Amino acid sequence: MKVLLVDDNIHMRALLRRLLGLLGIRDIDEATNGQAGMGMLRACKYDLILTDLEMQPMDGLEFTSEVRTSKESSNPQVPIIMVSGHTEIHRVQAARDSGITEFIVKPITTRDLFARITDISERPRPFVRCSSYVGPDRRRRNLESYAGPRRRQNDL
Repeated sequence: MKVLLVDDNIHMRALLRRLLGLLGIRDIDEATNGQAGMGMLRACKYDLILTDLEMQPMDGLEFTSEVRTSKESSNPQVPIIMVSGHTEIHRVQAARDSGITEFIVKPITTRDLFARITDISERPRPFVRCSSYVGPDRRRRNLESYAGPRRRQNDL
């Protein structure tokens, strides 16, 4: 597995690299912000991206949107895990709406990271591409109690 870490904090990148190493993942590249990450995506195809939310000049939301929609992105469907200490609901929703695959709250543990990577690989969600959103299906499950109209053509 080839992983890209996108975080402006050198200590957080070192921690993530160590946690990934404990999971047996050794092929890891690092970028200090979203712009640098996009440059690396032009040159290489990654199996997983871990990104921070707040960075300058391009933050994790802009970076994720760019990965999902840019013609220069080598893999728009690559799983993206956002790692952030900002847990306010509007920030988590903004991250979800930018196209992230999973969200992990800091402080991060090996167990949290392993659980998210396992979810991504064992229970991948369909990828959605429409005029207002590009990313993994934001629905985690179909609620049997939902009695409203069909939302998508493939809804049963």
